[in-house]
Amino acid sequence: MIRRFGEAVKPGQTYRRRPGVYAILQDGDAVLVTHQAAPVPEFQLPGGGIDPGESPLHALHREVFEETGWRIAGARRLGAFRRFTYMPEYDLWAEKLCTVYHARPVRRLGPPSEAGHSAVWMTLEAAVLELGNAGDRAFLQRLL
Repeated sequence: MIRRFGEAVKPGQTYRRRPGVYAILQDGDAVLVTHQAAPVPEFQLPGGGIDPGESPLHALHREVFEETGWRIAGARRLGAFRRFTYMPEYDLWAEKLCTVYHARPVRRLGPPSEAGHSAVWMTLEAAVLELGNAGDRAFLQRLL
């Protein structure tokens, strides 16, 4: 059974399953997160949806690069959670299946290429308080 975080399922609402991958990018006691300006400004673990035909690890590397500008290495799967949410940028009610990895940020190649994102370093303790969703916070809390 995969643990659920966030909003309760709305009776009668149809949700589309949306698998995604997310990374805890740790360097010592610091973690690299992304700040997404819209649709709701919040700090998040870098990551996102897996495109059709794309492997989870390829999606992880692509999403981390797009949202932070960093290349990563040593990705190790930590587990998964799900959340039911409305995604206004896609006008979609989604059952997000979120697989979380732990990886090392190894090289910054430039700024994030995804509009509205910025890469932010913060302590693990601060990130546990600042991340916008409970699933991200729970996985980060395990590292503390």
